[in-house]
Amino acid sequence: MVTGATGFTGGALAKKLTERGDQVVALVRKTADVSALADLGVSLVYGDISDADAVARTAKGCDIIYHIAAVYRTAGHPDEYYEAINVGGVQNVIDAALLHKVGRTVHCSTIGVHGDIEEIPSNENSPFNPGDIYQRTKLDGEELFANAMANGLSGSIFRPGAIYGPGDLRLLKMFKQIKRGFFPLFGGGSNLYHLSYIDDLTDGIILCGEHPAAVGERFILCSNEYGTLKDLGATIAKHLGVKAPTFAPPIAPLMFAAKVCEAICKPLGIDPPLHTRRVEFFVKSRAFDNSKARSLIGYQPQISTEEGVKRTIKWYEANDLL
Repeated sequence: MVTGATGFTGGALAKKLTERGDQVVALVRKTADVSALADLGVSLVYGDISDADAVARTAKGCDIIYHIAAVYRTAGHPDEYYEAINVGGVQNVIDAALLHKVGRTVHCSTIGVHGDIEEIPSNENSPFNPGDIYQRTKLDGEELFANAMANGLSGSIFRPGAIYGPGDLRLLKMFKQIKRGFFPLFGGGSNLYHLSYIDDLTDGIILCGEHPAAVGERFILCSNEYGTLKDLGATIAKHLGVKAPTFAPPIAPLMFAAKVCEAICKPLGIDPPLHTRRVEFFVKSRAFDNSKARSLIGYQPQISTEEGVKRTIKWYEANDLL
């Protein structure tokens, strides 16, 4: 069973599982585009992760549950919605796994639970420091799942780095700005950024679901390398055949503008044109140690940042997205 299968990560995972011969069932909303899943032969159960009965129906007869679904940072949602999906949805998965005696359940958390890291590189035992409602509810969901594992649930938890690769649209704006020749490195771009290429990530997720040593553990799944945001911009520019970003305006005015936008727009339920989290992208460091996953379950990322950027650009160009 895969939740979140109509999203980037869940969809890539469902594709990899079906292509190797597994039977996959996905819990999907009626409003979702399920054409790609249907083409793969994925069985579909319509419902929402916040609906305990729908989750239980989907889990019946499954050997492994991969819980990928979550609500990300979407302005306009009240805090209660994040709670219902990122915490309540986790409880529904736990209950379904226990009800049907599922062999293994894997929960997708986020490296965002560490927030603005102090240890470089950070690891699974580094302090938690969530900075917004998304990160706070993801941490609550992770701790809920960890408690279930401590009480007998056969499962594991993974925290992915910044997920990218063919099919990803979250980093598309950055690629487009660099191609146009205007990607300001607010604050200088010296903050660290750690990526997780989609094919490597899905390999790691499957290891969490199948490797005996994964039971009861938490893993950081990211590439073997990290670098500064400025370096990443230069790599993207190189493979787009354009000049590397160098313009580095100060961060303070932008952060002030973001806070004003949110203060005005959020009470009105309007998506702010500028978010503080987007500004924090330019200043917060993300650098992690994946050695636990490598040593304990044999996680072996194969795709370098250089190669991953090349493949991502190729997909963007093939789909006329740049």
